[in-house]
Amino acid sequence: MSTQFNFQSNQSDLQNSGGKVKVTDLLSRLNEEKKIEKKRNLALGVAAVSAVTVFGIILTI
Repeated sequence: MSTQFNFQSNQSDLQNSGGKVKVTDLLSRLNEEKKIEKKRNLALGVAAVSAVTVFGIILTI
């Protein structure tokens, strides 16, 4: 949902710039999105490992 909002706001920024797109702006946005995706993947991985650990502890009791 937030990605869709960001896409729409970025689209309006591009339309306001007179039809020119700066490659450096696109690359910086791409790098920001990669950082966000890495954080999300890390959080998901930690949650999965935690769930497996808790489940294993419960089974051993």
